[in-house]
Amino acid sequence: MILTNFPSNSFGQTEEAFLTTVPTFMSTSVSKGKIKRIMKTCWRNLVIPLFFLVLAGCSLSADENGFWVFSESFDFNEGQFDWEVDFTDYPAGTEDSTFYELTYAYTKVPANLGVGYSMMLSGNNHSDDLFMFMKKKITGLTPNTTYAIVYDVELASNAKAGEFGVGGAPGESVYLKGGASGVEPVKIVEDNCFKLNVDKGNQSAYGDTSVVLGDISVPSSADGYTLISRNNAATDDIPLTVPSNSLGEIWLFIGTDSGFEGTTTVYYTKVNVVFSASN
Repeated sequence: MILTNFPSNSFGQTEEAFLTTVPTFMSTSVSKGKIKRIMKTCWRNLVIPLFFLVLAGCSLSADENGFWVFSESFDFNEGQFDWEVDFTDYPAGTEDSTFYELTYAYTKVPANLGVGYSMMLSGNNHSDDLFMFMKKKITGLTPNTTYAIVYDVELASNAKAGEFGVGGAPGESVYLKGGASGVEPVKIVEDNCFKLNVDKGNQSAYGDTSVVLGDISVPSSADGYTLISRNNAATDDIPLTVPSNSLGEIWLFIGTDSGFEGTTTVYYTKVNVVFSASN
């Protein structure tokens, strides 16, 4: 974990602008539209530069006022790190998990990628809406505090760009999502289907607890499984913000939300997450 307290006038923003922006954002009395505009400004001017600095291992001098920034890095070649796997958006019948060919394993990466281990998730999307995800609880955060979260996810996919499939393309119609919640994301039965208990959005749509990191397409010239990286670090991305719960916990989740009615198999190799919060 890298933990840094960045001064309030970092990255060209004046102390006065910072001190007026952050308290307004944290106030519950301002409009939702104003909160989004303010968060966009903080996202561009502070969170995005911090994301790249923290991942690069850089640090700045600290004081008692500013943003606390830290990162969590998970290289699955080194272990599973207690990430758990589940599936939603499919019928809740007793044999449906078999029909959907739902499988996962902590296993070796595809042979053409050399040596190493990964988190493999696979399923056959008969419902045209299968969500395959993994989750992990982060502890030790400040209770009841809103954090901005930036994901950088590396995974191996064999879904070539430009291909056609039933319901949608095997690459461009399978959306990679990063999410976070103060409550554990679990599947529940609703209308005889397994659903997620938090709002992840549907396919390309963002949810209250998730953002779209991209799709799982690889170049059309790729041969077999190819490593790709997806993140929400672009300056025009919608910020992913989440309040920690009263115990100082946030649940992370990453998954594919599929519109392709066929089999999708992905191998997650690395997950980097940067958290930031104001003092």
